[in-house]
Amino acid sequence: MPYFLVPLVAWFVAGVLKFAINAIQHGSDAKKLIGNGGFPSNHTTVITSITSLIGLNEGWYDPAFGLGIAVLMIVIFDASGIRRQVGYHATYLNTKDNEAGLRERVGHSKIEIAGGLILGILISLGFHICF
Repeated sequence: MPYFLVPLVAWFVAGVLKFAINAIQHGSDAKKLIGNGGFPSNHTTVITSITSLIGLNEGWYDPAFGLGIAVLMIVIFDASGIRRQVGYHATYLNTKDNEAGLRERVGHSKIEIAGGLILGILISLGFHICF
């Protein structure tokens, strides 16, 4: 089983999907929006894909699956809590200082995280079926 490929494919698929969505929504400004934030969450997609594949192939009671769930919880907390608050602070600071230029889209909403979860599961199912 090519476990090392799953996170790479997940990162690529989520990135392409995120860029396509940004291009549709924001046109020529899409390149400026590349990075953290947006739909779907790349980090959530990556950790969900490998964790799900471990569960599917090795079993839901495998220690590696449990570790993956723990890391997934940390990633989701970071994306929806800490980094989202950083984005709010950046927005406020940018209004106070026009030259600050801080990135405002660094966290994720619940729907962006849910998109990452679903995409990660779909990618792991694809690998599970194909390999």
